Amino acid sequence: MRKKSLILLFLALSCSLLRAEEVRYLTTEDFKRLIVDYTVDSVWHYKGDVPCVIDFYATWCGPCKRLAPIMEELAEDYCGEVIFYKVDTDKERELAYIFGIRSIPSILLIPVNGRPQMIQGLMPKQTLEQAIFQVLKKKNPCSEEAVISEGCTKQGCSGSCGAKQGCSKQGSK
Repeated sequence: MRKKSLILLFLALSCSLLRAEEVRYLTTEDFKRLIVDYTVDSVWHYKGDVPCVIDFYATWCGPCKRLAPIMEELAEDYCGEVIFYKVDTDKERELAYIFGIRSIPSILLIPVNGRPQMIQGLMPKQTLEQAIFQVLKKKNPCSEEAVISEGCTKQGCSGSCGAKQGCSKQGSK
């Protein structure tokens, strides 16, 4: 129990100090440095040690604009467990070409081990959570199901975690 508490404390502090709950913007060079350098590696090998989700979007895209707050919520919910990135396909045309982006939004789910999977289109938060669970093997620690079975312990909860009651996040409603 003490070990679990220390881990949760570490994750909470990491999130608040590193601001890992924010969606990060990726350039092509960032992608090569953090995700995979496709100019050197002919075989997919993710460089990270935490799974990630990459949202390929454009600033003029209506569905992309509607997806943005959902991605921000997910980044906060999965803080420390999944990293969320955004790639502007108009600015990072090389990445859009490499991944064959023909429709936006397109979302790339990258597990630590294994092949990434692409999903396309605007979808509700619950559908994205299911995809994250299926591909990345990560449950949303703030989902109502997790709160009921384990109790929500994330620091800084503002009640947005979906818990109707019993949320033990610091600052919850």
